[in-house]
Amino acid sequence: MTYSDDVLGRARVASDTALDEYYQVLKKADAGALWTVANDIEPWYPQPKSAPMLWKYRDMRPLVEEALGLVNADDAGRRVIMLVNPGRVDASAAVGNLYTGLQIMGPGESMTAHRHMAAALRFVVEGKGAWTVVDGQKLTVGPRDFAITPSGAFHEHGNESSDTNVIWQDGLDIPLVNALDAGFYEVHPNLYQDVDPVPNHSYLKYGVGQLRPYGFEDSWPKRYSPLFAYPWEQVHDALQNVAKTSPGSECDGYILEYSNPITGGSVMPTLSAHMQMLLPGQATKAHRHTGSVIYNVAQGAGYTVIAGKRYDWTQGDIFCVPSWAWHEHVNIDPSQEAFLFSFNDFPVMRSLDFWREEIMRDNDGHQEISE
Repeated sequence: MTYSDDVLGRARVASDTALDEYYQVLKKADAGALWTVANDIEPWYPQPKSAPMLWKYRDMRPLVEEALGLVNADDAGRRVIMLVNPGRVDASAAVGNLYTGLQIMGPGESMTAHRHMAAALRFVVEGKGAWTVVDGQKLTVGPRDFAITPSGAFHEHGNESSDTNVIWQDGLDIPLVNALDAGFYEVHPNLYQDVDPVPNHSYLKYGVGQLRPYGFEDSWPKRYSPLFAYPWEQVHDALQNVAKTSPGSECDGYILEYSNPITGGSVMPTLSAHMQMLLPGQATKAHRHTGSVIYNVAQGAGYTVIAGKRYDWTQGDIFCVPSWAWHEHVNIDPSQEAFLFSFNDFPVMRSLDFWREEIMRDNDGHQEISE
């Protein structure tokens, strides 16, 4: 006889011939015995299938550029090289229930409009001339700018530059939508949207910090942000100002969340995004939380220790932290700040009351690094 788990309060039913025969009968009836899987499906703490990962931009960039000459963007739907976690290949996920990829658009290229149930966001890595049309509003974005494409919103993209490629990072909750069997996809009936004559309409209207429109229109009725693009310059200045007035977070340095200007909450119901700044030479303390995070190094160089392993990063690199994995960041430059863009599924964790967080107090708040 063997026991699956001899810890009190856990499934520990002894195996024998009669039980094995019983399990086969249950299997034929499309049924099963809970106690045979209980310890796996109800673990003591999160046991993500995702592994910590680092995708070096210097390695990914040539692969992304190669696709430009091999695949027509409209034929492919979107010309994107997705980043896939070995533990989540079945879901095409980069970590947990988050998808990410690098999309490239050549000079003068544009793509037809579509919409889907999955919420999406964009973080521009390089190139000038990128634009996106979201619900009829045309937005122009450049390096380190952040933009959203909410669930169900028609959107299309393009590059109006005559000589420069644009590469941006896509982030979506596709794995979550598919896990819930809630996926829909639709091509715009006219292939392209009617475009608002005022470019960057949402930023002109809602991107004025503490001020918001009042008294001359109905209140914004949707659960996602009415502000569709967030310029890098504004975010950079805000972080610099916060650093003048606050010691910051012991785990994240100086960190700001991109927010819905109407509610102050996350930009979309299932996805949130942050930009954080690490001061020259700064090392944060380790913490862990439910929810997965994907980072893009907006500027600087350093490393992050995830589950006891060091991952060195520089500008453009992308890395991920699985749910409940200890992690801490270090800026190795003694003279320059480092900036990390990230997105996550924290709104889902919080809305379902699944959110938990712990800060490491042992070993002065730092992990031991394994080779």
